[in-house]
Amino acid sequence: MAKKIIIGIISVLLCAAGAAAVYIGLKLNKIDTKKLNEENVEVNEGVPEDLGTGYTTFAIFGLDSRAGEMDRGVRSDTIIIVSLNNETKEVKMASVYRDTLLDIGDHSLQKCNAAYSYGGAEQAVSMLNKNLDLNITDYVTVDFKAMAETIDLLDGVEIDVQEEELDALNKYISETARVAEKDAVKVESAGLQTLNGVQATTYARIRSTAGGDFVRTERQRVVIEKMVEKVKGSNLSTINKMIDEIFPNIKTSFTSGEILNYAKYFSQYTLGETTGFPMEKATDRLDGKGSVVIPVTLETNVQELHEFLYGTENYQVSATVSGTSAAIETEVGSLEAESYDSIYNRVYEDTDDDIQQERATPSGNSGSSGNSSNTGRNSGGTSKNTGGSNTEGSTTGGGSSTGGGSTGGGGSTGEDGTGSSEPQETQPEDKTGTDTGSGSSENSGQGNTGNTGESDTTYGMSDIEKHNNN
Repeated sequence: MAKKIIIGIISVLLCAAGAAAVYIGLKLNKIDTKKLNEENVEVNEGVPEDLGTGYTTFAIFGLDSRAGEMDRGVRSDTIIIVSLNNETKEVKMASVYRDTLLDIGDHSLQKCNAAYSYGGAEQAVSMLNKNLDLNITDYVTVDFKAMAETIDLLDGVEIDVQEEELDALNKYISETARVAEKDAVKVESAGLQTLNGVQATTYARIRSTAGGDFVRTERQRVVIEKMVEKVKGSNLSTINKMIDEIFPNIKTSFTSGEILNYAKYFSQYTLGETTGFPMEKATDRLDGKGSVVIPVTLETNVQELHEFLYGTENYQVSATVSGTSAAIETEVGSLEAESYDSIYNRVYEDTDDDIQQERATPSGNSGSSGNSSNTGRNSGGTSKNTGGSNTEGSTTGGGSSTGGGSTGGGGSTGEDGTGSSEPQETQPEDKTGTDTGSGSSENSGQGNTGNTGESDTTYGMSDIEKHNNN
């Protein structure tokens, strides 16, 4: 099933459209359609022209937007690659960890979630294409304010709240309610129960328990599964209300006609496997960048991704991917992939660099921040945590945005620490990326300089497929 709340929103939309296609066709003008300028969307030389033939591939971005910003200046909490097999109608999804160290443009190695902040959907899509050898030209961008309303329109979802989740859930309910402009009602006890929109959205944002953002995305998957179950039984009146609430909060390259065409086949779609990228990964902390997720190696992970999305075995990566893979290894040293237990049983905390970057905002389109890039970073075996579980969770259902380019590291946007105005709700205890290992951490050089005020936030990990880490 889908791993991010944003996927839940899209699933709801498609299901609703499939139920009343003609009626909804009259209302699709509520969507903000913005085609990408394909001249600005980069695709690597050497990527096969027939890559993904028979598939529809697009990107979904969930933004930590508190004021409706959908273009740039806001980091993408959620980054998901969707692959739809046009023949079998099977949908596969791969979420890219927001903290993943990738080239966001102009050979600037940063957390990949910064790409959207610098250059909007065009730069974010280019970042995926350049690092992963894809040729995506379509996208969907959503903020999280519609999430609580959507769940309320479905009369809530049934969730089995664990005892260890209860405190964190109640701690951030009032902040979620404030952003959603709804009442805050705390959850009184653990156990199987129906959560309302604010409660379920907050539940999907928890990052402070063991496993940090990895486990958080499992919660998001559960919420989405329950949403899909509920929407299938919705009536036309509920569908109408969902359209009115959700569609204005979406920006996409898809036209109304394209959406309607896909919606007609909603009943035939099957949600297949999901995975997180990178599949083989390590975590570390880089001075000036904070907590990062490192592909081990990028080349190997891109090969695995192509097999996952398209069934392509032994994919030969482009020279661009090989070069980026080598650049990452030069920066962080030669690392081994961490085990499942190492990643999922750890409690993550932010570093000072993470917090500082949460408070920064980008002042340009692309390039790295004024922070040091740390070349030649410790090649000895340091075992630092990262993880990206900043203060917990965030929006659009899926991803939290610790700082996500927003202001206020430790601001009160619930469990993400991004700049809202309730300091009593942003405690440093829920942060990620503590340095638990020893070893050297030499910074050789200032690294890339570019736009000042890079807002690399610790957007950590979002894999829900534990079997991929075994």
